[in-house]
Amino acid sequence: MSLRFSVLASGSTGNAIYVETNNQKVLIDAGLSGKKLEECFEKNQLDPSELNALLITHEHSDHIKGAGIFARRYHLPIYANTKTWNAMDHMLGKLSTEQKFHFELEDTKTFGDLDIQSFGVSHDAAEPMFFTFHHEGRKLSLITDTGYVSERMKGIVGDADAYVFESNHDMDMLRMGRYPWSVKRRILSDVGHVSNVDAAHAMADLLDTNDKATNIYLAHLSKDNNMKDLARMTVEQTLEERGYQVGKALKLYDTDPMQPTVLAEV
Repeated sequence: MSLRFSVLASGSTGNAIYVETNNQKVLIDAGLSGKKLEECFEKNQLDPSELNALLITHEHSDHIKGAGIFARRYHLPIYANTKTWNAMDHMLGKLSTEQKFHFELEDTKTFGDLDIQSFGVSHDAAEPMFFTFHHEGRKLSLITDTGYVSERMKGIVGDADAYVFESNHDMDMLRMGRYPWSVKRRILSDVGHVSNVDAAHAMADLLDTNDKATNIYLAHLSKDNNMKDLARMTVEQTLEERGYQVGKALKLYDTDPMQPTVLAEV
């Protein structure tokens, strides 16, 4: 029995993460078109018709673009908190009442042999939340779309065997980039996105209390204000300054807007 996952897509153009055990298969967010989501599944030889549930973190289009069509096509139940449902219901198209379920903030639900815990993050959405996944003593933590990582968040996501962790932007690229100041201010705010450096320091704080071999997937990179090599180099340098050697017990992985990561065991 094992816990496995793939970051199907991650970035400002769309986000989706697949998590499975031997008897449960769930999709977290569906921020691509239905066709592109199916292509991501096919690349990992996964079958979306076997999904048991679709979990939504928040209502921004890069997280729900294909949610309605995917739910209709594969008869999926969708889980989201009340405020997120209120914000996104009209964007999903027609869904039957039997497909709409509530998964409230700071709650834990059991799907077969998979326990899923929700927790709040700081982002400019109705009530954004992310998840930790627990199975047979193994833990996977997802945290993106947050302006900062609080001690409360660290307490919830910590002690994981694998993380999908936001590393959204390089500060210099953002400041010098083409975005209008209002957008830059939003990204830099407490309800925006964490930078490479801030993400690395949060990761180091988590590792300070975690003696497990850990895999970290750098996620939700900005298309305009970051690069994979830059994010990885910055995070690696910051972690090593904090005393962590990357490449042995601690490994960093890239994610991509269109190319799914290999299905990995937690």
